[in-house]
Amino acid sequence: MSITQPQIIKAIHKEYLKAGADIIETNTFSATTVAMADYGMESLAYELNYESAKIAKEAVAEFKKEFPEFADVPKYVAGAFGPTNRTLSLSPNVNDPGFRAITFDELVEAYAEQAKGLIEGGSDILLVETIFDTLNAKAALFAIQNVCKEKNIKMPVMVSGTITDASGRTLSGQTTEAFLNSISHVDLLSVGLNCALGAKDMRPYLEELSDKAPFFVSAYPNAGLPNQFGEYDQDAHAMGHEVEEFFKSRIFKYCGRLLRNYAFTH
Repeated sequence: MSITQPQIIKAIHKEYLKAGADIIETNTFSATTVAMADYGMESLAYELNYESAKIAKEAVAEFKKEFPEFADVPKYVAGAFGPTNRTLSLSPNVNDPGFRAITFDELVEAYAEQAKGLIEGGSDILLVETIFDTLNAKAALFAIQNVCKEKNIKMPVMVSGTITDASGRTLSGQTTEAFLNSISHVDLLSVGLNCALGAKDMRPYLEELSDKAPFFVSAYPNAGLPNQFGEYDQDAHAMGHEVEEFFKSRIFKYCGRLLRNYAFTH
């Protein structure tokens, strides 16, 4: 839709800005050659990322023009990297535990193309999100480092993992602390969690990150796990009160505050 119906994507971005968002993310969750190959659209990967970042930047500019009282309020576009539909840590074949559907180098190449599109389209931040396999995230981070080195720029990078069940682990089996330790070699803007368990059940793991992470901590939960019909039982009012507790307890730190002082060089 970033290519065929850009006005719809732009309108969604502007609704988030009107609601008070300081950071909006691009419509690029699955926009890698790896994920797009399922639809025979891998050749569009760069264009999808470039156009998605461009649309989000245009949404910010139009929002500020429409609401001049926000003209001097920083608003940022986060170029979103999804986890892809392949995993480096697990075999998709139960009869062959050693099999992998993709290699680290192949994933780095795909993420590098996505990074180039997002950066050249105007992203202010790069967001590696919904991490269920930390090795996939490390491939994305390595690709970002390579592209930034190639372009001689520095980009703020946010990382957001996903705890998939009540055991407090990612899909590939890492605890929250192990996940943090695995990506702490990179100079990140923030580390956090998103999706999966919902705000209430996510909170203990956010508290652990807040205690142990040397970075800012982020959170954007969904309304818990879907029911057997694929729908969410929690309404916006209930979810809002659960998220409100995050602010009251100060378990995560606001990334925007640091971003306002960040030296963008691209």
